[in-house]
Amino acid sequence: MTDIPQDHPRYESLLAREKVAAGVKMGITSIQGLIAQGRGESFDYLIGERSTESALYAERAAVAALLLAENPVISVNGNVAALAPEKVVALADITGAKIEVNLFHRTDTRVHLIIEHLKASGASEVLGKNPDASLDLSHDRRLVSSKGIYTADVVLVPLEDGDRCEKLVKMGKTVITIDLNPLSRTSRTATISIVDNVTRALGNMAKLAQEMKKEKKEELVKLITSYDNKKAIAGAISEIQEHLKTMIAEVEY
Repeated sequence: MTDIPQDHPRYESLLAREKVAAGVKMGITSIQGLIAQGRGESFDYLIGERSTESALYAERAAVAALLLAENPVISVNGNVAALAPEKVVALADITGAKIEVNLFHRTDTRVHLIIEHLKASGASEVLGKNPDASLDLSHDRRLVSSKGIYTADVVLVPLEDGDRCEKLVKMGKTVITIDLNPLSRTSRTATISIVDNVTRALGNMAKLAQEMKKEKKEELVKLITSYDNKKAIAGAISEIQEHLKTMIAEVEY
């Protein structure tokens, strides 16, 4: 990757771009993933490149759901594998979640490379190489593991496609998404919608999980039952509006 000075004002953003570009060269990220990264980055500008109050509210609920789940699964695509493999592994280890590779632009080679990349980042087992179950979808995201996504009660799907999110919710699963666009079908369909940068969100959730795993089950249940996803999405939109107002004030004469 290109050597980016850590004091560069755009360091984190430029580093993410380099990681996704490196992922393409490694064969784990699709060319289309570059476009998705750019789209997400534009929304990150709008929220001020920070984990907002609404994001942290959703992240706490998401961690509670993962800790309470009987069969939690973290779904990984090429962008997530390139951007935050260690954070995926850390969150999975703390919450007891399985990791499963699930791709829209699927090839056996990409799946193998992502699995090996995750194992090199500390994962002991990664599902997805030999899918033996199918979702009611017309593309390759339908191919899942019967031990993983297909039978999971809680699924964390960072950088999600809206149609798979809809199917998983209809199957009765608690679906947690990380999507910087609060207006997307994914955000509006998910059970818990985290409007945050995926690297920040996974890092926050790993830290929260370490703290929250010590809490009583009743407290975790209370977090879930009191959570309001519409409130989280509305809060994210309001935070974008407030950030834009601040930016407008800075450029007004």
